[in-house]
Amino acid sequence: MPLLNKLRTTGAGSPGGATDMRSLAGLRTALTLFFALDGFLFAGWVVRIPAIKQQTGASAGDLGLALLGVSAGAVVTMTLTGRLCRRFGSHPVTVVSAVLLSLSIALPALTHSALALGLVLLVFGTAYGGINVAMNSAAVDLVAAMRRPVMPSFHAAFSLGGMLGAGLGGLVAAGLSPVAHLLGLTVAGLLLTAAAGPVLLRHPSPAAPEAVPADERPRARLDGRSRRLVTVFGVIALCTAYGEGALADWGALHLEQDLHAHPGVAAAGYSLFALAMTAGRLSGTALLERLGQTRTLVAGGATAAVGMLLGALAPTVWLVLLGFAVTGLGLANIFPVAVARAGAVAGPGGVAGASTLGYGGMLLGPPAIGFLADWFSLPAALTTVAVLAAGAALIGYAARDA
Repeated sequence: MPLLNKLRTTGAGSPGGATDMRSLAGLRTALTLFFALDGFLFAGWVVRIPAIKQQTGASAGDLGLALLGVSAGAVVTMTLTGRLCRRFGSHPVTVVSAVLLSLSIALPALTHSALALGLVLLVFGTAYGGINVAMNSAAVDLVAAMRRPVMPSFHAAFSLGGMLGAGLGGLVAAGLSPVAHLLGLTVAGLLLTAAAGPVLLRHPSPAAPEAVPADERPRARLDGRSRRLVTVFGVIALCTAYGEGALADWGALHLEQDLHAHPGVAAAGYSLFALAMTAGRLSGTALLERLGQTRTLVAGGATAAVGMLLGALAPTVWLVLLGFAVTGLGLANIFPVAVARAGAVAGPGGVAGASTLGYGGMLLGPPAIGFLADWFSLPAALTTVAVLAAGAALIGYAARDA
């Protein structure tokens, strides 16, 4: 396990031991808030995309190109952030990225052309990619220090933050302009960072020379075996994120187009998936303590595969909704476990590599489903989510001794 961010441990009954446990609890709370903030801000931006599209006068094609700015900025920055975490530590990089994310979320509402929107989304994507790698790196180190598999709880906070951000955005969309809404998110983000950031900054920077002895610092270059393991866990993350992206963009359409569901019921399909995923992550720590990482990966992938086959091929709306919920439960803990194992192997660089591949899966899912739906049908295309979930289970089992 990496020694980054590990606090000095003492006897359980000693004053020093109690202090360390309080420090770990404080770190866990602060990191949980940053995960929730990330989901909250991103969802707040997403619900204002239609209004900003109208404001900029962008066509559907122009908007699609502009939105690539988020993806491009995130993917490029994820690799760079791993190096920054090794040099400066994941704690300071998390705090700086949170400030940048909070500031940059206000920029899209100030644009009036598709080109300007694409440029500011590049900045937003840069901050988004940076905070995802940095806070996951910090979480991996905290998991090692706590000696408990609490990684899913952080991702549950991200999911809860996203649900809160989307719900709040939907409530204020009719009464607030995009400028007022997104500026409000900037203020909220900066306030939370000001409250939680000092907790991270008070602890030694995990990659700073004074924090880690020279022989314990992460190597800038990984050996061949470490690279292969990071790639394996990154592919597992990709398989999960592919399903998330596919259901986010195509789940409602499948219900409405193929099963003639009411638009309200169709819209509830992804919400049910997201709720099930959040519930799965909230129970993820207990599941990991009971089953271990490999069994959790295999069981999750198999469950998601069965659920998505039901969701894609079932003949009734309610069976499809049940399938979406089962899929959410199955996929819930695969991404957190994959990123945690990549971080345990290779530190921040491992988190960066696995996160980049995982994010690529989220980008790959929607267009891949679209192309396959054109060639075959949407239900047939959605079965690829089941195929990749089963693939994640098989890869997780094959990597059981890693």
